[in-house]
Amino acid sequence: MKILDHFKSKSLIKQISLMLIMTFIVFTLVYNSLKIYTRHNSYIEVPDLSGMKLDQALIVLDENKLRYEVLDSSKFFVELPNYSIISQIPKEFELVKKNRKIYLNVNPKNFQKISLPNVIQITKRNAESILTALGFQVNDYSYVDNIGKDMVLDVLFKGEKILPGQKIPLNSELDLILGNGKR
Repeated sequence: MKILDHFKSKSLIKQISLMLIMTFIVFTLVYNSLKIYTRHNSYIEVPDLSGMKLDQALIVLDENKLRYEVLDSSKFFVELPNYSIISQIPKEFELVKKNRKIYLNVNPKNFQKISLPNVIQITKRNAESILTALGFQVNDYSYVDNIGKDMVLDVLFKGEKILPGQKIPLNSELDLILGNGKR
């Protein structure tokens, strides 16, 4: 009986009411301050940067209060100008918060350079398939006196002899010097 009387007392009801009011006030303050801190319902539309030169794109991003990071692009597109935007993440017209980082893929200045494989002393057919698979273009063939018919003796890039392992731009035109089968 005494326990039930304690629950009916005015001081307990007063303490519970104060506790509920304080909980409500703290919850409201935290909720509203989080909305302000996270900029709730405050979005910026990501501009369309594709095809734009890099320096112009950076100006547009700064005006929109967006950060950026330029990602390495290994693909070179001949039809696009150097240092122009190939793609972006997040995509254009998406809604993001202020200071969001936009990742940009940029068309490099030229094709990436890769090592020339060792195609010396292998057949013309094998050398051609290896070089085209790597992204080179076999342009012309010259024949010199050598016992190995259609055997690759040298590789020329822009008229100069290059050695296996030397780095040259992808999509380069190469000339092969082959043996004609005569001594």
